[in-house]
Amino acid sequence: MMGKRNLKQIVKAIIGRQHYIALINMVRNYPEFPSILFRYITGRGSYPYQIEIRTPAGMILPTLYSHHDLLTVNEIFCRCDYIADKNIKTVVDLGSNIGISALYWLTRNSYSKCYLYEPDERNTAKLKENLAGYEDRYILSEKAVSYESGKLEFGIESTGRYGGIGVETGSMITVDCLDINDVIAKVINKERVIDVLKIDTEGVEVKTVEAINLKLAERIKIIYLEANPNRNLHPALFWQKQYGSVCRLQNKII
Repeated sequence: MMGKRNLKQIVKAIIGRQHYIALINMVRNYPEFPSILFRYITGRGSYPYQIEIRTPAGMILPTLYSHHDLLTVNEIFCRCDYIADKNIKTVVDLGSNIGISALYWLTRNSYSKCYLYEPDERNTAKLKENLAGYEDRYILSEKAVSYESGKLEFGIESTGRYGGIGVETGSMITVDCLDINDVIAKVINKERVIDVLKIDTEGVEVKTVEAINLKLAERIKIIYLEANPNRNLHPALFWQKQYGSVCRLQNKII
């Protein structure tokens, strides 16, 4: 083991193109690059920890609560898992965690707007702190979103990163779950087009995408899902590409 990484993970990091992209962007985006790289590789360092990140909107200082949060920052701001251009306007984020992904989109410009869904109240408290100053540009719903609606069992764990609907974590809570089509329809009725739909729901991502009504899907430019599907999703409408652990669906029409 090296830090908290086994040999297989290290070899995968060496050969994966996305990891070279991440390293280059770490140098660019982190003023304290050497110390952050040390934290990232070894898993050491005390938390909570405020990390400095350069963005198009200037320097930001989100608070991280564990090494797992540092992994999230690196995946989003440096590895570019959910890359967006400077003209992004409307984002729907399913599984917003502590607000790191939202912070990325909100700092691409001065007008982007995020619709956030996160059912774990421990995460939402941290999210609100990390998004302080952006309250007029995001709407938070403390609910889950899936291919089905109702009261569902939601697994939670200490990091707040790996919980999800039906995930066996040893600790379960009951959450309100919204139907994906109801969520998308509500946003489209208000914004007309969704630039990015991001789904990180620990296991139900593929089923959730498959459940999207095609008439609604036509109004979504990009879908990011944390999954590696073994089949094409809505192939008549989207180009599909795998980037590490993230599947990107690019709308062929808009």
